Amino acid sequence: MFDSGMICAPQPEAVEAGADILRAGGNAVDAALACAFVQTVVDPFMCGIAGFGSAAVHTAAQGSTEYLDFHARAPAAAHPEMWLDRLVGETRDGFGFLLSDRANELGYQSIAVPGALKAWGELHRRHGSLPWAALIAPAIEVCRRGWLVRPYVETFGRRGVDLGRVANIERVRFSASGRDLYCRPDGTLKQIGDAVINSDYATVLEHIAREGAQALHEGELAEAVAQDMQANGGLITLQDLRDYPLREQAPLTGSYRGWQVHSNHAPGGGPLLIQMLNLLECFDLAALGHNSVDTIRIVAEAQKYATADKDAWLGDPDFFDMPLDRFLDKAVAVERAAAVRAGHKVTVPRLASTTPESPDTTHISVVDHQGNAVSMTHSLGLPSGVITDGLGFMYNGCMAPFDPRPGRAGSIAPGKARFSSICPSLLFRDGRLAMVIGAPGATQISMAVLEVILNVLDFGMSMTEAVCAPRFSATSDIIDLSYKIPWRTVKALQALGYETERDAGAHGFAAVHGIRVMADGRLDGGADPGHDGTWERVSAS
Repeated sequence: MFDSGMICAPQPEAVEAGADILRAGGNAVDAALACAFVQTVVDPFMCGIAGFGSAAVHTAAQGSTEYLDFHARAPAAAHPEMWLDRLVGETRDGFGFLLSDRANELGYQSIAVPGALKAWGELHRRHGSLPWAALIAPAIEVCRRGWLVRPYVETFGRRGVDLGRVANIERVRFSASGRDLYCRPDGTLKQIGDAVINSDYATVLEHIAREGAQALHEGELAEAVAQDMQANGGLITLQDLRDYPLREQAPLTGSYRGWQVHSNHAPGGGPLLIQMLNLLECFDLAALGHNSVDTIRIVAEAQKYATADKDAWLGDPDFFDMPLDRFLDKAVAVERAAAVRAGHKVTVPRLASTTPESPDTTHISVVDHQGNAVSMTHSLGLPSGVITDGLGFMYNGCMAPFDPRPGRAGSIAPGKARFSSICPSLLFRDGRLAMVIGAPGATQISMAVLEVILNVLDFGMSMTEAVCAPRFSATSDIIDLSYKIPWRTVKALQALGYETERDAGAHGFAAVHGIRVMADGRLDGGADPGHDGTWERVSAS
């Protein structure tokens, strides 16, 4: 038993709700769910009840960890060649494909079958200790009281305005409800400090509090969703909602310098994280130095290996036979490490495009005073822009990352889940919980989680130091670098033959939120400064 619990997430209102649940005697799952529901209110473009995700739950009394994966799935009406004649490119980081009419990014056909709400109901059924309605009540209160637009929410409207991706302001303005909720009278997105009151969503949440999580999959709410889809050319039917399957799994496990790593299975990003750790275990990174030229080069090559393998081989295991050994085998990692040591540069194939990714996701890390823990990442993927009149919540846009080319790991198929880099993870030392970690940030998620783990384990940083340190990412042949990485390092990488891009953000490449559990039971939290998040410690009563 710890003398305190802790919750860490990108939204202060959501952290407060989760912390209050811990104070009320709730456990880590209760706190995570209350936090998640508030996140759907105050970060409506990042996440929602019509989204997807993955959750790790560690139960201290049993010493067990389980994963509940709730990836969005292609509707039954989808088929492999439905968009092939409209394909014009691929994003540089691999987070989606570009169509001539943008149907996979914006509007009703961009929506995949959601699983978030159903998963939260199942987590509560298995592990919750407080009443379901009590976990939704804080979100209802925030809906009706209103919330103020924060800096990171405001920046959403300024992203995606070039290079072929649908501008985010188009997503916000797509539906009448979006315009009413999130725009000023002149049609511009609400700015920092503007209030948002969402009475329609409050009413929906009150219905869910009474009827349970199944309400989005059957009953009058589900029927309203299905009718709106049918009326507007959407792919989702009432049968799709009823048939949505959750996937419970044991963790995907690996190791790094004596630490045990638990992460999620494909089509999540856990295999990438473990593959990269296996390769980097072959190098003395601490001796090379944090963010030195050699360290960045080596880590970048590990990231490129993982990205190339992901693009070729990682998909929904129910639809694609994956050679998992490519990701988990330490012998393969040793061979590749030798190539990196010799100066080999990995190539990541891409269709012609330079469009950047969109980090529309959120995360929660929780530890309660009993030592139970939750790491949950959930998302809308790319928000579709669709809000059914009177319901107040936006649907996911998860059809965008499916590959319109048949016969590939990420190709479209009915009922198939598309790849996501989300990798909510737990680390252990000699069986003792040592870290709870995860991030939003699209394709960059596993890359950023990797670097924060390295910052703690190899470079001895606190969790706050680890999430604040400048990051980089190589999900293509280009190494993207935070502008806080010195120019002398950039020039040295260029002298080695690397193409680089300097990111305009002080913090970029996902937004890691984590909790480190010290050997004496003290908790050390870190909220990525690139978002507006925080962490809160709750003393045991």
